[in-house]
Amino acid sequence: MILMAKPVHYPYHLLFLILFISLDHSSQLQPFQVQSLLRIQQLLNYPAFLSSFSNTTDFCNIEPTPSLTLVCYEGVITQLQIIGNSGVSPDFSSDSFFAAVAGLSSLKVLSLVSLGLWGPLPESIGHLSSLEIFNASSNYFSGSIPVSFSSLRSLQTLILDHNKFTGEVPGWLGLLPVLAVLSLKNNSLSGYLPNSLTRLESLRILSLSKNHLYGQVPDLHSLTNLQVLELEDNHFGPHFPDLHNKLVTLVLRNNSFLSGIPAELVTYYHLQKLDISFNAFVGPFSPSLFSIPSINYLDISHNKFTGMLFENMSCNAELAYVDLSSNLLTGDLPTCLNLSSESRLVLCSGNCLSDKEQEQHPSYFCHNEALAVKILPRDEGKHRRHDKGVLASSTIGGSVGGIAIVGLVFLFARRVYGQDDVKKPQTRSILEIGSTVNTVKLLSDARYISRTMKLGASLPAYRTFSLEELKEATYNFDASNLLVQGSNSQVYKGKLNDGTLVAIRSLRARKKISQHNFTHHIELISKLRHGHLISSLGHCFDCCQDYSSTSQIFHIFEYVPNGTLRDYISGIPAKKLSWPQRIGAAIGVARGIQFLNTGIVPGVFTNNLKITDVLLDHDLLVKLCTYNLPLLTEYQVGSAVSFPGPKQILGTRDRDEGKKDIYDLGVILLEIVVGRTVMSENEVIVSKDLLQVSMTVDDDVARRNLVDPAVHKECSDESLKTVMEICIRCLSNVPSDRPSVEDVLWNLQFAAQVQESSCIEDFQNKQEPNV
Repeated sequence: MILMAKPVHYPYHLLFLILFISLDHSSQLQPFQVQSLLRIQQLLNYPAFLSSFSNTTDFCNIEPTPSLTLVCYEGVITQLQIIGNSGVSPDFSSDSFFAAVAGLSSLKVLSLVSLGLWGPLPESIGHLSSLEIFNASSNYFSGSIPVSFSSLRSLQTLILDHNKFTGEVPGWLGLLPVLAVLSLKNNSLSGYLPNSLTRLESLRILSLSKNHLYGQVPDLHSLTNLQVLELEDNHFGPHFPDLHNKLVTLVLRNNSFLSGIPAELVTYYHLQKLDISFNAFVGPFSPSLFSIPSINYLDISHNKFTGMLFENMSCNAELAYVDLSSNLLTGDLPTCLNLSSESRLVLCSGNCLSDKEQEQHPSYFCHNEALAVKILPRDEGKHRRHDKGVLASSTIGGSVGGIAIVGLVFLFARRVYGQDDVKKPQTRSILEIGSTVNTVKLLSDARYISRTMKLGASLPAYRTFSLEELKEATYNFDASNLLVQGSNSQVYKGKLNDGTLVAIRSLRARKKISQHNFTHHIELISKLRHGHLISSLGHCFDCCQDYSSTSQIFHIFEYVPNGTLRDYISGIPAKKLSWPQRIGAAIGVARGIQFLNTGIVPGVFTNNLKITDVLLDHDLLVKLCTYNLPLLTEYQVGSAVSFPGPKQILGTRDRDEGKKDIYDLGVILLEIVVGRTVMSENEVIVSKDLLQVSMTVDDDVARRNLVDPAVHKECSDESLKTVMEICIRCLSNVPSDRPSVEDVLWNLQFAAQVQESSCIEDFQNKQEPNV
């Protein structure tokens, strides 16, 4: 019986064993994993590409599609990639969604791209302890990046591009030992980069483009595996980053770098793409960059690189894109770049090259501009912070025109009193020429143009005032000290105990508000301190009896006594500014706008500036008295109050933010040139067209007929043309065609320089018979 039983039952057991072994274990998902997938389907609002999900679906054998990839291993899901526009419901909850995702606890790859997910990224992401790759790009996640990522010790790739994350780049990223790809592009991150990034020895890709980050890039030289560094559209600077030479892609476009580039950049033999455009880099351009062994993309446009190019320079045969536009390069375009080729694009306009096909400046433009960006000698560095100081760069508060003029006064004195009458060759180099110009007038104009270097240095520290101090300063807010009366605010003139004159703006709350609600507002306004702004000196809260809420807030500002810029342009003839003073005033307005746009984070844009918003202090230095500071709704005041405060709530930032301020600057420049009030948009259009015609026909007489008669005889044609040209560009109907504020500053400083150079030459010509 026993021997007969074995042949009967053994084949069935064997068959069962064979079937069990051949069965795909991955199809036997545990019920909680199936429920997690069905819950994800529900929370994504049942998109078409997940329509096959049901309790009977063999999830581990679903064929991959462009929208969905599921991978199983040993009965658990290890990869989930969903890409598409699911259109989540209005009541979508990121907490519920990631609670469902956490049910797939063995995930190594999680990709959730372009699904319309929104809300904060919850800390529950840290429950996926096996996660190696996480990609949540092109969604609407907001808030800070959750710290729970720091517990994912196996995380190799973190991609959060194209979301709305705020806050700083987290310092805990340095705790991720195998992180190789970190991409946080196109968010709203701000602040400095943490030094902990230097500990990411495995990092190959670091992409932080299009955020609001600023400050010096940490020393990344130790990251020997780093191949891609993308920092485009931030506010990094001023120094070129310290990097290892194994980089393949380096993008620093549109930041605040202003020093020279390191000589060792030409030793980056693996470098294929270099984009350092739209910065303030200065100094000699190294043509060796053309011949880096791997280079195929080179963009240095919109900087202040100097130097001469020659036809016989060599280039990498693989160069497909070269942009040298808007620098100070002279000489001939290398033949290797000039060869016509469908596979290569070369842009070089806006230099002083001999190229006839692309528009170039005359040679003297690059000569004079190069003087404005002269690099200080390295051995004088103990008196400055940077190795290469740039006098005309966008972040230094000084006007080189003024420095050159003061230098001329020194040379004049030395020439008149300390040297003989040996006649020397004349030159247009305003840093080298000696003069016998009227010293008093020269010093006056130079002081007006160059005082920017010292502006803001004497401002006292921002502080909290007591109500008793303010009452004492205004004689208990006596009506005799009332300067401006608004619908919900008043401005009083006051005198502090130390003799400082101040303006005190009082805003009354429409309802009682906690002091805590003012914190952000106070933080913003305390940052707005600059030599060309009516800066805030402090604040004071008038608390209610319970001390838990505020009924009134006081802002204390500088007091500026000398009226508006319009008074000195189109007002009383005896008060009218000279042409150099007008250029200095324009530089001051541009400096103020530059600070509002880029000097603080976030920037202050769309300030609706008018020439009547530009005040002059006792030294006739300009200060902007109104700017678009976001205030609490309860404190919105009437437009009749012309004092620092809102004209509208700060709007959504876009790529042309700040270009409205450039247009307003153009209107101010227009009034500075023509010397009469410009009251309507139609007047702006007509006056701009007249300037345009005079520039097109290049008629000196036509230009001077448009200029204020009070100054038209003293301004040189080249200086006038420069101011007119930049004015016309500022008034462009297309915002993206308007220049940057840095471009405006460079042109105005150049106009100041050539004006003074012309004055010196004219005076010397008159004195020639007496020499």
